[in-house]
Amino acid sequence: MGADGLPKAFAACPPARPRIAALVLAAGLSRRMAPRNKLLLPAGGGGPMVAQVSANCCAAGIADVIVVLGHQAEQVEAAVRAGVGAQTILFVRAENYAAGLSASLRAGILALPADVAGVLVCLGDMPLVSPRIIASLAAAYDPEQGRVIVVPSCHGRLGNPVLWDRRFFNDMLGLAGDIGARALLRRYAGQMCQVEADRGVLVDFDTPESLAADVPPRP
Repeated sequence: MGADGLPKAFAACPPARPRIAALVLAAGLSRRMAPRNKLLLPAGGGGPMVAQVSANCCAAGIADVIVVLGHQAEQVEAAVRAGVGAQTILFVRAENYAAGLSASLRAGILALPADVAGVLVCLGDMPLVSPRIIASLAAAYDPEQGRVIVVPSCHGRLGNPVLWDRRFFNDMLGLAGDIGARALLRRYAGQMCQVEADRGVLVDFDTPESLAADVPPRP
């Protein structure tokens, strides 16, 4: 028997980590890139950026990856499936995606498994967030230690994606318009834990200019 009274085989087992899901928000109209859908364009030296984001989440060990579809849903889903190979991805549709980012976030939150402890909210146009950074955010999350919002930062600037404990899900469901969960950071700043990261957490490909500048992938 172990010192805690449990059989040694059980005493040696580490406690289970909280279950974390990733939401990849990929429903937007891509107005600033029109008529092209930015998520289907290559960036950072890789394939379609939404496929890169989804694949990075899988490579980081996130078991539950949910891609929220809307604008050009069939094309976006096909790009992700081609980019992630045999990995299992759940696809959900935000029927009112034209209402803005909050509609996509709501659809994703409502699709989460009931036992998910936290969710990593990822933007489909940020393919330079590496699996290593995603894994470091997941590792930093610890509700028992009060680390219930985990935010990457680079030289003092807060970036994306942000990991949220489930206690904030109702706040996310209450958002409206073209705003995402980052709007809640100021309200809950005292519960935020920062993880130092590289500049990939600050780079999105949101305009033709950003795509033309491009940023090479990290080694």
